[in-house]
Amino acid sequence: MVVYKDSVNEMWQKYRAENPAISNKFEAWAFGNSARMANELGELVMNGVKTGTSSLFYWYDQGGETMPSVGSHVVLLNGEEEAMGIIKLVGVTIMPFNEVPETFAYLEGEGDRTLDYWRKVHTSFFTNECMELGISFEEDALVVCEEFEVVFK
Repeated sequence: MVVYKDSVNEMWQKYRAENPAISNKFEAWAFGNSARMANELGELVMNGVKTGTSSLFYWYDQGGETMPSVGSHVVLLNGEEEAMGIIKLVGVTIMPFNEVPETFAYLEGEGDRTLDYWRKVHTSFFTNECMELGISFEEDALVVCEEFEVVFK
């Protein structure tokens, strides 16, 4: 059983009070692999700049994580694991890294929002993740691309 900080449960209960028809099922997580990154990326989300994220398919196929699905909700956490807002997944696509389109790179909202920037940053990020896992990162590695919208602040 996952135990979240009070701010997460409080935010979720406020959201559910306004939307009683939705499931009580949700996740809570932060973007990135550091408190600084969680804060920076979380702010991009809350400001409406970042509406997409990507992760290695490996985490779902081999790593035991639950595959994201359209309609699911996430309480977004900052670097201190405090609730920032709630996002709802509106699209999930699995594709090879080297086929991620410019349009998705723009949705990620990072840097200059170009595909070149996205590939540079994510090649580095995914390569580091793969090294920790003892596998090599390949250009055709499958990536889970998620699109979301902020539904509660």
